[in-house]
Amino acid sequence: MAQLRAFAEGSRQAGRRLGLVPTMGALHAGHLQLVAAAAAACDDVVASIFVNPTQFNNADDLRLYPRLPEQDTALLAGAGCTALFMPGVEEVYPQPTVLRFDFGPLERVMEGAHRPGHFNGVATVVSKLFHMARPHAAYFGQKDFQQVAIVRQLIADLSFDLELVVAPTIREADGLAMSSRNRRLSPEARAVAPLIYQVLQTAAQQVRQGVPPAQVQAQALAALAAEPQFTPEYVEVADAQTLQPLAGYEAGRAVVLCVAAHLGGVRLIDNVVVE
Repeated sequence: MAQLRAFAEGSRQAGRRLGLVPTMGALHAGHLQLVAAAAAACDDVVASIFVNPTQFNNADDLRLYPRLPEQDTALLAGAGCTALFMPGVEEVYPQPTVLRFDFGPLERVMEGAHRPGHFNGVATVVSKLFHMARPHAAYFGQKDFQQVAIVRQLIADLSFDLELVVAPTIREADGLAMSSRNRRLSPEARAVAPLIYQVLQTAAQQVRQGVPPAQVQAQALAALAAEPQFTPEYVEVADAQTLQPLAGYEAGRAVVLCVAAHLGGVRLIDNVVVE
């Protein structure tokens, strides 16, 4: 932690623009896109790798989360990363935290509703990283759409002096959103995983046609449930700003379609924004 603070302070004193890319490791092309975007806009880029225990509400998910520090380090070295922060749990949490974040309606839906305490853990570790690195810009991916909304609110409420940069979701050739958890999919599960994106694409087309949100949601859930390997958790048709479920559409307001489903013991999420 002291080394990160010293590096960040030295960068700032030298008048250099500092970008931060927080990750939990097991890096893929989506992460590397964030690093490349930061490198293109900043003089120094700090990437963090930390599997944050406070944002997991499933002990098995935490235990099984992929950890590939050597491979990740090599990838970052070739992607424009200037410094890597890879702390242990004791360094980030020298004592249990008692502070609790409450993001109101933003976290009462979707991930927040199905993963109690998740966004408190996210906000805690992101706040710590922002305080330690003091970046000029922080880079996140759109695949975690609700997380981005939470971080945006965190920055506004705590007056962090930084720019939030959100990069588009990077997908495999068959449409599956890139995710560290994809590494845990069996070949059989991986073969049907693109159904999530196919369902989202169909739902997006229905939204453009004005199909009522409740009908879009029901049909998407049914399409996922029709594949025996999938156990859908939620499909939401929501306002892209407030994340609240929609009863109807309003001209000029973007709609976000969000999905979470279990596939072969692996929980996957994805989303599509309809302007």
